[in-house]
Amino acid sequence: MHKPLLKQQCFINGQWQSALSGSQIAVINPATGETLGHVPNMGAAETEHAIAAAQAALPAWRDKSANERSKILRKWFDLIVANREDLAHLLSLELGKPIAEARGEIDYGASYIEWFAEEAKRVYGDTIPALNPNQRIVVIKQPIGVCAAITPWNFPNAMITRKVAPALAAGCTFVLRPASQTPFSALALADLAQQAGLPNGVFNIITGNAQAIGKVLTTHPDVRKFSFTGSTEVGRELMAQCASTIKKVSLELGGNAPFIVFDDADIQAAVSGAMVAKFRNAGQTCVCANRIYVQRGIYDEFVQQFVAATQNLRVGKPLDEQTQMACLVNENAVQHANDLLADALAKGGSLKTGGTHQGTFYQPTVIAHAHDEMRLTTEEIFAPIAPIFIFDDEDEVIQRANAVDVGLAAYVYSRDLARTVRVSERLEYGMVGVNTGMISNAAAPFGGVKQSGLGREGSQYGMDEYLEMKYLAIGGI
Repeated sequence: MHKPLLKQQCFINGQWQSALSGSQIAVINPATGETLGHVPNMGAAETEHAIAAAQAALPAWRDKSANERSKILRKWFDLIVANREDLAHLLSLELGKPIAEARGEIDYGASYIEWFAEEAKRVYGDTIPALNPNQRIVVIKQPIGVCAAITPWNFPNAMITRKVAPALAAGCTFVLRPASQTPFSALALADLAQQAGLPNGVFNIITGNAQAIGKVLTTHPDVRKFSFTGSTEVGRELMAQCASTIKKVSLELGGNAPFIVFDDADIQAAVSGAMVAKFRNAGQTCVCANRIYVQRGIYDEFVQQFVAATQNLRVGKPLDEQTQMACLVNENAVQHANDLLADALAKGGSLKTGGTHQGTFYQPTVIAHAHDEMRLTTEEIFAPIAPIFIFDDEDEVIQRANAVDVGLAAYVYSRDLARTVRVSERLEYGMVGVNTGMISNAAAPFGGVKQSGLGREGSQYGMDEYLEMKYLAIGGI
């Protein structure tokens, strides 16, 4: 790894800074337990300083032409691509993600910067016909102002670029608090952004006390937009705090994705899709297949093929090129997985493979004959445990799939085009993968319904999250 990309200070107003107290947080490699380094343990005072820097930088950045901002973002993208191997190595070390998968995340994260570098030049308004011939009605879009975000540990690169890129493209400035488990990827991005020519104060990163930092970001009057990706419980609290200053809020919260396989599906394709949707990042993604529903007529055959594929999944060290699945993020994640597994088995689930762990390395696990009374039906698993449920008909599975308070992603496998359209429209989810287990794309709007959050990230719609609409009534013409 290229050592200069490993930054152990925070980035505020273009300067690398330590906490005022000198306090630090250790960053641990979850695969080995070794300390990778330290980052500052900052709090409210440093957060205020970062917001002030972003506010001071706002007028000049906002007033740059869209083309000027686009060129800087494009250079940032080029630098990320040039440093792909180092960024992937760093991400793999701090998260325990397989190196091949880490490279995929770097590419995916960079795609948002590339996409919004172009979208910067496509912020269009409207001219509306007026009732009075002496008037003109014009609608313009302007940057909302200083934005802030708290990002999760499971995608320490892509969850940042997905929020920061549209904000900067729109002309906003940004204050980011990345997860304490995986801060180095964020700080490396800031280093490359500075190299790309991003002016001081436009992009600021602070690490440290989550509650203290979060309280300032959500209540400070100069922060006009707040974004969070994480659990529904925490998102609910942060949204309530934002209410004190009526901020614009976008939240990408918990999921509980149903993966529905009808008896007319291509079973091999469904198994392959389920493997991707379930075991990517060791099951630690918000769009992971949480409940796999298989129609009775093909249930046994699907389980047999899925178990065989699971047993062939190579679990190993993150930096091994052959590794397909590595470790969980920490011991708490292991304990959560064990608790869900124990509950499922106590309630009649049949363990087909897996169910063991060594340290943070959890064997991919399949539970057959899962049913709705198990905790893993209503709780987000966030581990490589795949429960497989039986269903009989379309109406039944839709009712069961919708019987949760979240609605982020869902998946449907069927060769019947009419059925895929019917089911997709009736599923109460913000995103539906039809005959595919991969749905994330910079060009598509990512987000959920119900208690999975508010707003969309990515696509042309993601830009609107960082813009205000202004109506101009022009008279006397």
